[in-house]
Amino acid sequence: MIQELLLNKALAAGLLGWFVAQTTKAIVLTIKQKKFRFDLYSLPGGFPSSHSATVAGLATAVGLISGFDSVPFAIAAILAFFMIYDAKVIRGAAGKQAQSLNILIEMYNEEEGEEMNKLRERLGHSMVEIAGGVVIGILSAVLIVG
Repeated sequence: MIQELLLNKALAAGLLGWFVAQTTKAIVLTIKQKKFRFDLYSLPGGFPSSHSATVAGLATAVGLISGFDSVPFAIAAILAFFMIYDAKVIRGAAGKQAQSLNILIEMYNEEEGEEMNKLRERLGHSMVEIAGGVVIGILSAVLIVG
């Protein structure tokens, strides 16, 4: 079973897309912050979208392996659409809610003299971040599957 997992090109393409996107994001943030932290690999948002890279890599690999007219590709493509939609719209809305809550937290901290932690506001992705992830995913699949 482990050997089958290691030889699964569709899985490898998705994982490579995620790794390249997260590594790119970590490098960009390291340059901006002038300090490397391992938690940069788990931060949501930013360029490029690792969600988009992962599902685009998976869907493209499935299409290359099974055919773009196959049922497995249809499943992977619809999964990719919903993951990308979630990265843009749903997590974008959650980020806006976090901004509003942070205003309330700041007011509370000032009034009560306490230090309640603020929420992370950057959760979703812009279309440029998503497009960057999709390109990385497609290239990962082409590299792995050929």
